[in-house]
Amino acid sequence: MSRLEAKKPSLCESEPLTTEKVRATLSVLKGILKSCYGPSGRLKQLHNGLGGYVCTTSQASALLSHLSVTHPVLKILTTSVQNHVSCFRDCGLFTAIFCCNLIENIQKVGVTPTTAIKLNKHLLSLCTNYLKSDACGCRIPVDFSSAQFLLCLVRSVLRSKPACMLTRQEIDHISTLIVKAFLLTIPESSGDHIILGKSIIVPLKGQRVTESSVLPGVLLEMPEIELRRILPVQKSRALKFLSMHHIIAIDRVGVALMEPLSKVTGTQPIGSLSSVSPSSYGSVKDWCSAKVGFRHFFHVIPNEVTVCSLLLCNRNDTTCSELKLTCQAALHVLQLTMKEPWVLLGGGCTETHLAAYIRHKIHEEPESVLQDDGCTQAELQLIADAFCSALESLAASLEHDGGEVLIDMKYGHCWSARAGSPSVGNWPDLLLLCGCGVCHSQEELSWSFLKSTYHPFAPQTSLPWETTGSASSLTVDCLTAKLAGLQVAVETANLILDISYVIEDKN
Repeated sequence: MSRLEAKKPSLCESEPLTTEKVRATLSVLKGILKSCYGPSGRLKQLHNGLGGYVCTTSQASALLSHLSVTHPVLKILTTSVQNHVSCFRDCGLFTAIFCCNLIENIQKVGVTPTTAIKLNKHLLSLCTNYLKSDACGCRIPVDFSSAQFLLCLVRSVLRSKPACMLTRQEIDHISTLIVKAFLLTIPESSGDHIILGKSIIVPLKGQRVTESSVLPGVLLEMPEIELRRILPVQKSRALKFLSMHHIIAIDRVGVALMEPLSKVTGTQPIGSLSSVSPSSYGSVKDWCSAKVGFRHFFHVIPNEVTVCSLLLCNRNDTTCSELKLTCQAALHVLQLTMKEPWVLLGGGCTETHLAAYIRHKIHEEPESVLQDDGCTQAELQLIADAFCSALESLAASLEHDGGEVLIDMKYGHCWSARAGSPSVGNWPDLLLLCGCGVCHSQEELSWSFLKSTYHPFAPQTSLPWETTGSASSLTVDCLTAKLAGLQVAVETANLILDISYVIEDKN
């Protein structure tokens, strides 16, 4: 008879954010995420102490899936960000870092959680309304009649992922392929509602990046040794019989390719015990064999192209995996942008511009936020400063080499000067372009250090991007993904700030 153990009492932790352990852990997590942020972000290697697979990345999806987080408060944060990334594939680090910044800043100001949560909701509403309005000075419409802006958006995604190890020429090549693959998924004839096709990514390690390509239809891998293997007798006879009648049989296609194959051929899956009806059959325009590197494929070419295969080549397993994740994100970002054809200025400029807008709005029209919520103007000012500082700190996280981060007093854009640059007074000669690439330092601008206190001003709309030169120099972000990330970050921060007790069952 087994021994019965007495139940252990549950552990109850009150006000978890006030404990040094939770604060320190949150700070460490934020440090890891901040150091990965942006094109010059530092890579992280994640591996099990017992050996096995090593993940080298700077992407939120890969980082958070490999990090072991045990405290319930931090689990809320990481789970929220992972859910956001699974839906939008972009702005994961933005969401996580902003959430951490906001929690830390509000903890320092001494305002009650109830008041902070209430004002955070108002400030979030102020941000989203502005970013969706025609008066917004940091969003740009996307013209789908030209591929230039689509390429610009895809390049921005690829540049932000240093673990892909791509040169500028390789970034341009992959960007062109991603846009081509996306355009192939758009049906030629469509009504009011467009149903996009599918881009299948086929990673190929050990090949040059410039050997990557896009092919219409589906690629089914068929190793040369496939027909030479020792097969069960009945299966071998069946394949031989089909081959004699000029029928190609391919087994073990996999669940992932069933839907694309149905789209390409018009076929319907057949149940194991079901009879075969005429509607189960389909047709294709043609087929051929294809060889890429050491791999052989059966290429199914459709009558109408809405499914394509994107062959992604890179040097090794690590860069191949990272490039696949990045291209999946870029394709999804294009789909989101098609639904909502706007982009936001990248390179930290949206964050600093938005912070300048909020500071000016609170300074000039505090009553528009306070309304009848029972909050004082002093509390509003404290929370608004914490909110704006969280945005500005996020923009400053893009600088990893000890340089100075500045904001201009006209457009509210983010600028970065190299470490060791001379002091104030010579900025026009030291700064070339702002973070997004829209504004030039030779305009009549004045600057302030981002971490310093500056007088509130109304940021103007920046010049139209067409007047700044080639779109290839611009850095932009997906409006839909960033708006969603902003909302997730604030709502998650509010949820964590509202936690009074953590009760853990130890049985």
